[in-house]
Amino acid sequence: MHDEFLFSDEDDDTPGLTQTDESAGSWKILIVDDEPEVHAVTKLALSDFTFNGKRLTFVSAYSGEEAKLAIENHHDVAVVLLDVVMEQDDSGLKVAEYIRDHLHNHFCRIILRTGQPGQAPEKDVIINYDINDYKSKTELTAQKLFTVVISALRSYNDIIVIEENRAGLQKIVESSADLFCSRSLETFIQGIIQQLASILGCSKDAAYITSAVATPQPLHSVNNDQLFIFAGNGEYAHYEGKPMEEVIDTVKLASCKKALAHKEIVYGDDHLVAFCHSKSKRGSLLYLSGLPRKLSRVDRNLVEIFAQNVQIAFDNVLATRDIEDTQQEIIERLGVAMEDNINGSEQLRCMREMCELLAIKVGIPEDRAKLFSLAVPLHDVGSSKLPKGLLQKPSELTDKERESIKSHTEYGYKMLKGSQRPVIQMAATLAYQHHERWDGSGYPNGLKRDSIVLEARITSIIDVFDALYNERPHKPAWPLEKVIDYIQTERGKHFDPELVDLLLKDMDEFVALQSRYAKS
Repeated sequence: MHDEFLFSDEDDDTPGLTQTDESAGSWKILIVDDEPEVHAVTKLALSDFTFNGKRLTFVSAYSGEEAKLAIENHHDVAVVLLDVVMEQDDSGLKVAEYIRDHLHNHFCRIILRTGQPGQAPEKDVIINYDINDYKSKTELTAQKLFTVVISALRSYNDIIVIEENRAGLQKIVESSADLFCSRSLETFIQGIIQQLASILGCSKDAAYITSAVATPQPLHSVNNDQLFIFAGNGEYAHYEGKPMEEVIDTVKLASCKKALAHKEIVYGDDHLVAFCHSKSKRGSLLYLSGLPRKLSRVDRNLVEIFAQNVQIAFDNVLATRDIEDTQQEIIERLGVAMEDNINGSEQLRCMREMCELLAIKVGIPEDRAKLFSLAVPLHDVGSSKLPKGLLQKPSELTDKERESIKSHTEYGYKMLKGSQRPVIQMAATLAYQHHERWDGSGYPNGLKRDSIVLEARITSIIDVFDALYNERPHKPAWPLEKVIDYIQTERGKHFDPELVDLLLKDMDEFVALQSRYAKS
């Protein structure tokens, strides 16, 4: 048999898939030619073709317009075998231009095939169009076609691997600036998984990590005997917070338990489970499935490095969060110690949450709202300098006693000012300004409107709402209707009008917080 381009009587007039789509198990080839015989011969010549263990799936288009539609519907086409002259002399060139410039698909490899080389000179086409190879139909024997397609698929496979690595690296870089937030950590780990899965040639739909501390609230204590999905890619992307036993099948679950028990990497036929050592916790598991081949020594070393670094990042987050939680608890306990005989610790925690809720509603960024919430317990720190009997006096205060109480704002400011810590700086501002009024009639400095820091304005309205709605030594609790009437009356006087509107609009949310802490 001569090594020539063999023509057969096979004819396929229907554009589209011409053999069973093997999904991720095949390479997709788009044949674009107005001659049905060319389609038939191409499929025959490549009928027994395999590359990296995957066969070919063919998509047929018989005109330039059909080719445009086909490439739009099949984003995973690896190679385009493209005729130049079809319904127009330059139809194929327009298709190449459409793929690159309109669809911005720079991944698929375009091989131009022409029966009329003079119609589209090779030099001009190569210079002016982003194609990857140029062949005359008369020179394309079956063997040469085989060689061209192998070369194109190798290039396509390398480009896809590089792109997946780039996407994984981008996730890591984007999350690194804010690595110590739990959601950012999840993105970081997803990027690491995607990167590793791509390098090993794994299915991107079968990679996720489990951890003893990875729950929907991953930095809180959980049962150390149970593992949870922390981050997943592809089909596992929506399993975060699910117990490992509910997601992984019996055979692979056994590998997970073995890796955890022996603190090692377990390699299965089509999966691996890597134990991630931790200095402070039980440890985590990095799980990948869909391994297409036996892993080399280099691959295994890469898995070990990734497993170690994932847990280092996680341990660093846990340590940082522990410091933040300790700081928060110290501030809260200090505030509670000062308020214990006045409002009670639960009401102070309630006030923190109400302040944070209103801050988010008015548009303060979440990270600053958290910092503000952390500082709220210290807004009345200056009261510690006043006699307890004065603060708890059940009868009406004298003018002299009122002036004495007003001094607590300056006491508090002097106690906290000068710190380099953002939380203490915020607390100093709250202590100084939380009795200023929107109309300028407040104290200690008679500030008005926007000259009062927004967080201090929030503290002011929430402080009054909390004081009126709850019982105090000198007054009973007011009914909600009376509280609302008072706040509405003070709109534009004591309180920022925008904050009044937001508070009254969603009053049920603030009352719900009051009820929750009253019952706790």
